[in-house]
Amino acid sequence: MSTSIHDFHDDVRNADIQIWVNGSLKPRAEATVSVFDSGFVLGDGVWEGFRVVAGQPAFLDAHLDRLYEGAKAIALDIGMSRGEMKQAIAATLQANGMRDDVHIRLMVTRGVKRTPYQDPRACIGQATVVIIPEYKTPKPETLQAGLKLFTVHVRRGFPDVQDPKLNSHSKLNCITACIQAIEAGADEGLMLDPHGFVATCNSTHFFIVRKGEVWTSTGDYCLGGITRANIIALCRQNGIPCFEKNFSLSQVYGADEAFCTGTFAGVVPVRDIDGRKIGDALPGPMVLRLQQLYRELVDRDVTVRGADRLA
Repeated sequence: MSTSIHDFHDDVRNADIQIWVNGSLKPRAEATVSVFDSGFVLGDGVWEGFRVVAGQPAFLDAHLDRLYEGAKAIALDIGMSRGEMKQAIAATLQANGMRDDVHIRLMVTRGVKRTPYQDPRACIGQATVVIIPEYKTPKPETLQAGLKLFTVHVRRGFPDVQDPKLNSHSKLNCITACIQAIEAGADEGLMLDPHGFVATCNSTHFFIVRKGEVWTSTGDYCLGGITRANIIALCRQNGIPCFEKNFSLSQVYGADEAFCTGTFAGVVPVRDIDGRKIGDALPGPMVLRLQQLYRELVDRDVTVRGADRLA
């Protein structure tokens, strides 16, 4: 039975949520965009996902940094300042009375086109901005039992083809990897870089533990993950040797522990990769330590953000 990192308990409250669409809050059934929208026509846009804890979006500034940087890279004018975007997020949460166990998907596309064509000059008006808040929590059994990974044939490519640093709406590369993993009976696809070294997973970042050291990829062929960066920083702040480096599947198979990171579930152990059992206990000691350190970091971030808002 699958224990995907994105498993969550369906929540009946999500049927009645209010969704932000271009400055208006609309009931879920009425929250729509045009068939001529750039996101639908071409996957032309950028997005972010973040958790809400104690009424505050965790690591919001880092997520907005990535959103606005990505938009600038593809010459997309979001049409809202960072302050206005924060206000929109806060208004959406307030309208829904949401404080905890919430995941937000913030999506920005280039906007509506006069005709289905890739040239940005075919766009009419401003960007499309959508904020979807939903009650979502990772299943506790997933955090305990761990994930099963399968190494897929789909690679993370060179940045001059499609830069993996861009958190774009164009996710077909990752979707294809996800499909192959699902067909193989796994929860996530483990993806290699063009040189055959381990890069990342199709929707999460990947780490291994070997002899007390935490290893992850160089980051050259994966998204600049917010949770990934936080885990690397936590390791270095707490005396845990952590290395961003090239490593092979052979080194993965011989790891003492492995885990994935992501905004939705934080730190999740990996139990099996390509039929090889990883580690003797789930979660392993390093994963347990990092899970605790990460929970404490989230709590500190939302406490500071809440204090700033009230100041």
